[in-house]
Amino acid sequence: MLRYTPGDSPAHRLDPRTKLFVQAAFVAAAFAHTTPRGLAVLTAVAVGLLAAARLRPWRVAYGYRYALPILLAAPLVAGATLGPPWLRIEATLATALASYRVLLVLVVSAFYVHTTPARESRAAIQRSVPGKPGQFLGLGVGFVFRFLPVLRDDLGRIRQASAARLGDRRPVHERMRQVAVGGLNRALSRADTFALALQARCLAWNPTLPDLRFSRADWWGVAAGGALAAFALV
Repeated sequence: MLRYTPGDSPAHRLDPRTKLFVQAAFVAAAFAHTTPRGLAVLTAVAVGLLAAARLRPWRVAYGYRYALPILLAAPLVAGATLGPPWLRIEATLATALASYRVLLVLVVSAFYVHTTPARESRAAIQRSVPGKPGQFLGLGVGFVFRFLPVLRDDLGRIRQASAARLGDRRPVHERMRQVAVGGLNRALSRADTFALALQARCLAWNPTLPDLRFSRADWWGVAAGGALAAFALV
């Protein structure tokens, strides 16, 4: 699963607010220009962002390996009919473009997650959204970035334990039920432990957050985000 990885790439040195702006502008441009030409331009931008983060495409593909089959099957499902012509080309192409748009958005999300610590994400949100709403959103983002990878690892361990006991030879529905029940039990247990840890550490709604400062490189990021925003409005 994709998660923050310390590094010294150009993207790591950017302020998280800059990366959030670029990500939001990219999403707006992707939804505004879901055409072959527009997506070709955005593909070049996504490749450039991965290069700036020094993130290899195969790692992104592996991180989203469960979503990729759905994106690949969606055009066929949308275009299939129960009678002639059996496959509607227009619906298939439209859904294929939408699926590729989602893939590009996921790539840009990987660029952000790979280069931004959870504390900096929380600081960026709380300083962008004032008052209690910003503190609530920042706290929620911090919880997701810390809690979701743990749950993902728990599911992996449950599957490995089941396979070690020849559980992979059982019918698919039994394996799904076993993983779902085991994952839910682990999630509830983790939630209780997580709540106890927050109380032990005297959870603060407005803690001392890391200092965020714009550097010279951020102006290039802001310019790129501005270009994407203008592209979305054209």
